[in-house]
Amino acid sequence: MPRLSLVRQKDIYCVITALREKYPIVKLCEVAGIARSSYYKWLNRKASISELVNQELEKKIIEIAEQVNHIYGYRRMTLAVNRALHTNYNWKRIRRIMRMNQLFSVIRRKKPKWFKSTAEHTAKNMLCRQFHAAQPNEKWCTDVTELKYGNGCKKYLSAIIDLYDRSIVSYILSNKNDNKLVMDTIKRAMKRNPKARPMIHSDRGFQYTSHAYRQLKEKFQFKLSMSRVAKCLDNQPIESFWGTLKAEYYCLHSIESENELIRGIHTYIDFYQNERVVAKFNGLTPSEYRNKAII
Repeated sequence: MPRLSLVRQKDIYCVITALREKYPIVKLCEVAGIARSSYYKWLNRKASISELVNQELEKKIIEIAEQVNHIYGYRRMTLAVNRALHTNYNWKRIRRIMRMNQLFSVIRRKKPKWFKSTAEHTAKNMLCRQFHAAQPNEKWCTDVTELKYGNGCKKYLSAIIDLYDRSIVSYILSNKNDNKLVMDTIKRAMKRNPKARPMIHSDRGFQYTSHAYRQLKEKFQFKLSMSRVAKCLDNQPIESFWGTLKAEYYCLHSIESENELIRGIHTYIDFYQNERVVAKFNGLTPSEYRNKAII
């Protein structure tokens, strides 16, 4: 059997160090095929500057992982670390340290969504999957999702996302998935942005094809756009947000009460807006990216 390289040995020693709180060192050395004496010799050596830096980096990575409930993968973690430390560490280094500490992000599971329209009023797909916006309040996407808690109880979350910065313009939780839920979400968004005349894209759900929704459109002078039948990707930005919210918050918790769900949604959306860094925004949060455009 060929001798392990020094680089390979170092990696093994680092893994043993990371796992020694969970497993006996004797067993770890046996599995790795190295002598305990070799490991202890390496452990007691004088650490290099690079190793000292990695130790501090490891502390910061673990700290951030705990703060965000372990939802960050190595790419977003790289952004967060460099943002916190004002550095420019390579993602490969961050990934290596995360792997050594068994820090893995949650995995989102995508489910198809189908639409059936029995509409009073429909609209063409004016958005046409052009999900880029040149400025805030140019294009919004909206939808409603179901959230369960306790013993089969349900609440419904209606939200609007701005395609410029992926920020949540408004959202409302309700016990009923009805016209009022959707209308109140639109009204709240327009109250916060009184000069906005956006294109608002939705699916063909009964609320969005209702006469009341058309009246709201006339009142606030926004443009209508609707997904084609059975084409959930036409509304991809808000569908993506639902997936993110459920993967990073909802599916990680066993939610027993209505108040717990309400608090959790408010807390997560605040985190999403003001703390969750975004790669395509060069490590800024949605709120920071939006503020740059407004200033």
